[in-house]
This record gives sequence, structure tokens and C-alpha cells, in this order.
Amino acid sequence: MITVDFNRLSIKPGYRILDMGCGTGRHTCAASRLKGVLAFGSDIRFEEALETRKRLRYEEKLGVQGGGTWATLVADMTSLPFTDDSFDLVICSEVLEHVREQNRAIEEVTRVLKPGRDLVVSVPRYLPEKICWTLSEAYHEASDGHIRIYTRKDLSARLEKAGLRMWACHFAHSLHTPYWWLKCLLGPKREDSRLVNLYHRFLVWDMMKKPRMTHLLDHALNPIMGKSVVFYLRKERDAGSDYASAVSNY
Repeated sequence: MITVDFNRLSIKPGYRILDMGCGTGRHTCAASRLKGVLAFGSDIRFEEALETRKRLRYEEKLGVQGGGTWATLVADMTSLPFTDDSFDLVICSEVLEHVREQNRAIEEVTRVLKPGRDLVVSVPRYLPEKICWTLSEAYHEASDGHIRIYTRKDLSARLEKAGLRMWACHFAHSLHTPYWWLKCLLGPKREDSRLVNLYHRFLVWDMMKKPRMTHLLDHALNPIMGKSVVFYLRKERDAGSDYASAVSNY
């Protein structure tokens, strides 16, 4: 399930791409398929970084990679082991809602991004996420679960304070929203719900087969009930030098 629309990004051979909070590597794999790029998958959890590595190696065996190279590592988003201006693109998909030191995390991904280059951030959209929280306390109280719900205005303001200029925004994954509402209503940890399991099978089928009908339906419903909101931002040429002082009064 790819949240970032790579077609919106002018990615060129030689680009260094960081997928921060890569999880099992969905965006790292997608980036590594681009010709001539170097994709880094990074996560704070060793198990996730290892799963990303396994997935990348599997894609290499299948021969589906398009000429890019890759690396994986374990790193804390609030203290990245990279020098300033290291990357041409940074992806941070469904991560900030888990991070307690959100301002520090934003500062770090901005710091390692080259001036004039793009950062893509996605988080759960306010209303679908609020309904999940209302339906189930267990949903957001889980270990390493979501600790906040962002409004579009709040997150865009925080990102712009870091010296980032938003140039596009869209919603994604509307067909996944009812699935999570069902899970929260019936119990997030339950595995015996026939309705939830049937819907999950439908989502897996949709991701594997990619039928045009569901693609069009998802696109039509995204403005109404998209599960995620995706921000595309560009780092200003003089960004990053005074971000820490800017957010101290936020």
C-alpha cells in the first residue's frame, strides 16, 4: 500500500532518498525501483529494519527493481546519524503520530534534507482517526500506538515553521477507512470476526490485483473519507538554522 504519489515528485538518477520510519519497507521498496537512486530505509525498531531488508532482497531475486540501490539502518528520528543536507527526498509516512518529541523529529528530517528538495509527510486524517479513537480506547492505547490526532492546519503550521513550504496535499486510502472503523467497533485485537477478515481479504485482493474499478472508487471517495492526509513540502534555501528557537515558543 503506497501512500506517497511518486508521480508528483521529480526524482532523478543520483537522488538519495530517506524513508524515515520505513516499517516493513513499502516506500523504501517503491523508491528502490527508480533508476539510479539510492534508497535508505530507516526505522527505530530493529525488527522493522530487518523486515525491510528481507523485502528488498526478495525483490532483487524477483528482478523487479529498476536499477536503484538501497541500504537499511536502525535510527531514532529525533537524532538522525546523517550530516546536514544529505538527502534529495525524505519520506515520513504514518510516523509523526507515534513520536513524542514531534518538533525535534520535524527539525531532524528538515536538517538532513537538501535545500530546495522535497519532504513528504503523511499522517492519519483527523475525522477518520477521531472516529477510531471514539470507537475504541484500545486502538490508540496500544504499545507504540498513536499518541495524537493532527488537524491539517496544526501539522502544516508545524512543518512550515521548520522552513518548509507546502506545494501539494491530498487524501489517500479511503477504502481502508471502513476496515479500521470495523476493527475498532468489534475489537482491534480480535481475529475471529468474519466481517473484518472478509474486508481484509478484499483489501489484499485490491492491492494485489489493482482493478480499475476500485482505483476509481478510492479516488472518488478520498476527499470525503480518505484515511491519510499527505503533505508535499519543499525546504526553503535558508531553512533549518533557527528552527529550534522557532518551535520553543510554539
